[in-house]
Amino acid sequence: MNWNNLTQLHQIEDIKSLSEDVPVLIFKHSTRCSVSSMSLNRLLRNWKNEDHEKVIPYHLDLIENREMSDRISQEFGVPHQSPQVLVIKNGKSVYDTSHFDISYPDIMEVVKK
Repeated sequence: MNWNNLTQLHQIEDIKSLSEDVPVLIFKHSTRCSVSSMSLNRLLRNWKNEDHEKVIPYHLDLIENREMSDRISQEFGVPHQSPQVLVIKNGKSVYDTSHFDISYPDIMEVVKK
């Protein structure tokens, strides 16, 4: 899986623009949390190469970039969780979930709609 690392605040505007054409997936990951690591691993195990044509994946390291996580919560109106997945379409969050509810099939179903 080829992640785009989310490290700069200006990338939020880039994500909004990109999401006008292709859905964007944001995975908020805490490197200090075993639940977050398990959720990320499950997502990576299920990811298929052709998924890059359906959704643009971004990875946010919460430990390194907590300010970015706070800004994402503000911009998309989604309370902070960790781990957390957001799907952005047309500049808005159309799906968010966290912890053990992170499910590859559910994410891809939202992406298809």
